[in-house]
Amino acid sequence: MNARSSRSHEAAATRAANSPLVRDFGLLIRSATRLEQRIDGAVRRECGISHTMLEVLIRLCRQPGDEVSQRQLADDLTLTSSGTTRLVDRMEEAGLVRRVPSPGDRRVALVEPTEEGREVFVRAAAVHARVVEEYFVKPVTAADYPRLTRALGEIDRALRSDGG
Repeated sequence: MNARSSRSHEAAATRAANSPLVRDFGLLIRSATRLEQRIDGAVRRECGISHTMLEVLIRLCRQPGDEVSQRQLADDLTLTSSGTTRLVDRMEEAGLVRRVPSPGDRRVALVEPTEEGREVFVRAAAVHARVVEEYFVKPVTAADYPRLTRALGEIDRALRSDGG
């Protein structure tokens, strides 16, 4: 490769790295990651569970009596099957959830919160709400917040409907 070609590739790479789409998507990812880290740190300090455990408890407490399998949890949390199994194992050891056999299919284990899991969830949900209010809601104007959440919902729907 000659010097001119090398400079041309360098300039093209610089333009690509500084494109608005790359910049804007990077901003979204950094913001989401930092918010998740804030939530995780606060929930760990104040409630002794991880943000991922809180997400499991949210799913399990959302519809009391709803039968939730580990496969459904994996899908909802975008975790691997083995990652979900390990997570539920840790939560079961901590007394937060229990596995129960599915009445309709003995091969399927359902996951449900324990009383202790519900108590921890209520405390953790308050911590979660406080952090989300501080770093997700407050920085945005009251007029922009509904637009932001609508846009995020549209992005989520597009990604889900594409099947990828």
